[in-house]
Amino acid sequence: MQKATFAGGCFWCMVTPFEEQPGIEGIVSGYTGGHVENPTYEEVKTGTTGHYEVVEITFDPQLFPYERLLELYWQQIDPTDDGGQFHDRGSQYRTAIFYHDEAQEKLALEAKEKVAASGKFQKPIVTEILPAQTFYPAEEYHQGYHKKNKDDYKADRAKSGRDEFIGQHWSGE
Repeated sequence: MQKATFAGGCFWCMVTPFEEQPGIEGIVSGYTGGHVENPTYEEVKTGTTGHYEVVEITFDPQLFPYERLLELYWQQIDPTDDGGQFHDRGSQYRTAIFYHDEAQEKLALEAKEKVAASGKFQKPIVTEILPAQTFYPAEEYHQGYHKKNKDDYKADRAKSGRDEFIGQHWSGE
């Protein structure tokens, strides 16, 4: 098993694209990249801790290779937005790929170049490729939020603009 860590805005919206894929053993919503130990959601959402909201995915690379995770990741985000994602604004909602080894770093950089060369976006790709740092799981109520709070999740996702963006830029992928 390997780990993949992705920041794509609200971590609730970053669980569903990955959870039903073959070889995905687990997905934990959490925080990484900041300067506060054991941050809480209340601290992270202020944007002052330096953390990103992320998902940490445990996967079997034989069943679902890292390259495929990267493809799916890019199709969930606006890689040109350095101020957050969709209606979630602030540094805690920026996009980033946190690599766990040199192979992941190489593949992430190649994938970023491919997205930049795709012609899908008029603005520069600002998603960062960063070394993995200490991961802090989010509070329990954030885990599986889309299942525990279906109506709230659906309403939040619907008003975010994420699905319209995905449809406009990634349909047919």
